[in-house]
Amino acid sequence: MSDPERHSANNSGKAQHILVIRFSAMGDVAMTVPVISVLVNKYPELHITVLTKQFFRPLFSHIPNVTIYEADLKGVHSGVLGLGTLATELRDEEIDAVADLHDVLRTNVLRSLFYFYGIKFKQIDKGRAEKKAITRENNKVLKQLKSTHQRYADVFKELGFPVDISEYTPPPKRKLLSKVYEIIGKQSQKWLGIAPFAQHESKCYPEDLMEKVIEGLSSRRDIKIILFGGGKSEREKLANWEQKYNNTVSVVGKLRFTEELSLISNLDVMLSMDSGNAHLAAIYGIPVISLWGITHPYTGFKALNQPIENCILPDLELYPKIPTSVYGDHVPEGYEEVMRSIPPGKVIQKILENL
Repeated sequence: MSDPERHSANNSGKAQHILVIRFSAMGDVAMTVPVISVLVNKYPELHITVLTKQFFRPLFSHIPNVTIYEADLKGVHSGVLGLGTLATELRDEEIDAVADLHDVLRTNVLRSLFYFYGIKFKQIDKGRAEKKAITRENNKVLKQLKSTHQRYADVFKELGFPVDISEYTPPPKRKLLSKVYEIIGKQSQKWLGIAPFAQHESKCYPEDLMEKVIEGLSSRRDIKIILFGGGKSEREKLANWEQKYNNTVSVVGKLRFTEELSLISNLDVMLSMDSGNAHLAAIYGIPVISLWGITHPYTGFKALNQPIENCILPDLELYPKIPTSVYGDHVPEGYEEVMRSIPPGKVIQKILENL
C-alpha cells in the first residue's frame, strides 16, 4: 500500500473524510487554499469538506475532492442550539476527523459536540504568547513567527497527514470571463491590480499618497491599473480615480466573485495592503507587493511565497513599537499615520521592478 493510501484509509478501509473549519475573513480562508491543495495532492483518497461561507466556494473550485458546507451562523446554526444542529448535520455527513483552523468560541463548542460523537478533533495553535511578545510595547521580541500557512499545515500533521507547504504549485490562470473583457478591455498591457483598502484604517495607505502612486503610473501606456475594493464608499472613491486618471479602471460592484478571481489570476502584479487581496493573488503565484502599517509580516500573515523585499514597511526607526497589533486593531497614540513614512516613489519603484 502506498503512503497516501495508508494514511487515507480509516479502519474500515473507507477513504477518510476530513472536515476543515475556517469561518472569518476572506484572507484567512484564502490562506487555507494552498495548504488544502498540497494535502489533496499528497493524499488523493481524502475527501475534504470545508465549513465556511458559501461565498468562498470559488476559491476551492480547482481542487479535487473538496466540497463546501455552509454554516448559517446567523440563522439555523446560530447560538449553542444551532451549533448542536450543525454538529449533528456534519456527523451525518460521516465525518472521520476535524481540522479546526480557526479556534474561536463557536469552534470550541463544536469541539465538545464532536468529542461526544467520538470524532477526532485537532485545533490550530495560534501562537498567542509569541504574538503577544512581538506586539507588546516593552521588551518586544521582533522575530519571524511561524506562518499562518504552516500553522494550518500543523493541524493536518496532528491528524496524521503531514504536508510540506513548500511543495505548493499555483493552479493555472483561470479563464478570463467575458464580463472581465467588457470592463477591462483586451489584455494588451501589463495588468496591475491595486487593492487600497483593508478592514482597519491603520492598515490602509493614505488616500492622497495612493493617488500619487496611481497618478505616477497612469501616464504609462504599457500599464493598465485595475482597482479592487468593496462597499459603497470604496466604490465611489475608486470611481473618482477611474474618471481622473488614464489607463485606470475600477471593478468594484461590476464583477461577481468568480469573475474577480479570473481577473486576479491573470494579473501581472498585485499591490495590496496587509489584506485578503494579497492572499487571493498569492494563490495563483502572482507577484504581490504589500504595504504594512502597524502590523508586520513577521506575525505570520505574509502572502505565500512572496519575498520579504516585496513587503514595504513604515520607518521602524521613527515607529519602533511596530508591530503594535497582529490584526491592525490597536493604534498607540502617535502611530495613527505611520504609513506616511512610506514614500509613493518607493511604492512605484517596487511595482516597476516586478512588472
